[in-house]
Amino acid sequence: MSAESVSDPNVSAPAIRSVRPVLVTGGAGFIGCNLADRLAREGHDVVVYDALARAGVEQNLDWLTRRHPQRISAVIADVRDASSLDAVAHDASAVFHLAAQVAVTTSLTAPVEDFDVNVRATLSLLESLRAAGGTTPVVFASTNKVYGDLDDLEMRLEDGAYAPADPGVRRYGVSEARPLDFHTPYGCSKGAADQYVLDYARSFGLPTAVLRMSCIYGPRQMGTEDQGWVAHFLIRALAGEPISIYGDGRQVRDILHVEDAVEAYMAVWRDIGRVGGRAFNLGGGPANAVSLRRLLAHIETLVGRPVLLDFSDWRAGDQRYFVADNRRAMAELGLKPARGWREGVAELAAWLAGARGVKLADRVAETAQ
Repeated sequence: MSAESVSDPNVSAPAIRSVRPVLVTGGAGFIGCNLADRLAREGHDVVVYDALARAGVEQNLDWLTRRHPQRISAVIADVRDASSLDAVAHDASAVFHLAAQVAVTTSLTAPVEDFDVNVRATLSLLESLRAAGGTTPVVFASTNKVYGDLDDLEMRLEDGAYAPADPGVRRYGVSEARPLDFHTPYGCSKGAADQYVLDYARSFGLPTAVLRMSCIYGPRQMGTEDQGWVAHFLIRALAGEPISIYGDGRQVRDILHVEDAVEAYMAVWRDIGRVGGRAFNLGGGPANAVSLRRLLAHIETLVGRPVLLDFSDWRAGDQRYFVADNRRAMAELGLKPARGWREGVAELAAWLAGARGVKLADRVAETAQ
């Protein structure tokens, strides 16, 4: 593949340039394909490494290769295939490790598989990079689940949503100083991988960093009940199908548009020499904190009709409240304030409606443009 930059007036010249490709594991997934697109637009050659196990991701890969035929190449393989992973990792100028088993429910039914995908494969990747010289940057996609269910935080119901009694958490959210507390096999596997990535910086000098993500949403998200719930809610609402709510719907999350998430990944890579060995919480922050019920009310406005709800018991490890304290990420990575959740969700609704041939209300479509 060519190492020359493509001309795009909307993208500034990247601070990093290499003839070696950037590796994005899970690059056909929701966040991965948006990140790969950004990298290719900035003139980087990208290897998308993906097993294509998740429904719909083939469409994302096709979208990438049509947009960037000279920049994007694909390796269709499982991250548990150590030899295939080793081969592409050795040639990479940087690695964004997003491939994972992402569902708590799957981890409860298949914990060994969850471990192999999330922990063993991550360790294999780190070992490959260490053997290759230990200088390749690694940015790892972790999760807010590493903090457990936060059941020690006293919660109050305010305006139909959970809010922490602690004034500091209420104002800023949950910080990186929060003790790790792994719940469910998924929490254990992602948490263990999170710690391996950080320790390889400490023990072996590998330039690594971790982003502990809250709820990311945006175009090209194939949401399901287990993962990608913002898109899942919209997909069900657009189809006139009921939405399952686990718990009472008053739980609060800070949702972050994928473009803001991608900017954070790029910022970590650009400054890996300074921020290596550190973990950052990545979410929409207090300004984008929203309860499920409030989001559903917004979705009803977007689709122009009530949505049908089915309520079930809380699931294992569910957090009644999680809002990321994003001050460290904002300050250290130079991030701008995130896109407002109403605008972002309206944009996602328009994208999903267009992909499904569904017409939204004119006022909603105009808002999303």
